[in-house]
Amino acid sequence: MWIRLRQIAVVAADLHKTGLDIGTVLGVEACFTDPSVKQFGLKNTLWPVGTQFLEVVTPITDNTAAARYAGRRGGGDTGYMVITQVDDAPARRARAAALGVRIAFDMSHPESGHDGMQLHPADTGGSFFELDQMTGENGNEPGGPWWPAGRNWEPYVRTAAVGGISAAELQSPDPERLAARWSEIAEIELTADSDGHPVIPLDNASLRFVPETDGRGEGLGGIDVIANDREAILAGAHARDCYVSDDEVSIAGLRVYLRTS
Repeated sequence: MWIRLRQIAVVAADLHKTGLDIGTVLGVEACFTDPSVKQFGLKNTLWPVGTQFLEVVTPITDNTAAARYAGRRGGGDTGYMVITQVDDAPARRARAAALGVRIAFDMSHPESGHDGMQLHPADTGGSFFELDQMTGENGNEPGGPWWPAGRNWEPYVRTAAVGGISAAELQSPDPERLAARWSEIAEIELTADSDGHPVIPLDNASLRFVPETDGRGEGLGGIDVIANDREAILAGAHARDCYVSDDEVSIAGLRVYLRTS
């Protein structure tokens, strides 16, 4: 069994503005808009970041789950979902049930080669934690098919500036408790980074748990990206008013840390 970080989702009030920020700062190109999210009162766009994805959802009706989640985090743009790929969705579903973790949205689409679930954030803590299996041809291959991004995302991959997402950062007043909960759900033992933060090592990235210091409460606060062209990223950040420091930019309510790996 394995688990890979495949997609990060954020909630943003202005999809057009946020898309300009993402494209200009990260040097990536939009690949897909999913009409099916309209059933949740949302519109969305996805951008490939290497063979992973950054998704922005924007509420288009009142009282959506995404808007309520953003409201609980003080309003404004915010990190929303940590979306992973697994090779054993039925076993993951059984594990969640054994731990008393509710499934907020169950996705079983055998005709499309997709079996997945979004776990309820009230039971996981931190954010939505999604686990998806691609059951079709080459579904288990690293960088292989990814149903949430459609069937033709590969031509839109641009890696000159950013090569991938190497970590997601979840914040909490009690990061050790949150890390322990996610660890038992993922069935991966915790390690620690050089600063002593609890870490769940996935196959292609890591989940890092840090103290909440920005007044927004528990949630998905940041990501690490592999910076292939730091100067281009920072130039874009200055142009879009996203610059924080030479090692960090701000996009859609996320702290985006520039890493070498």
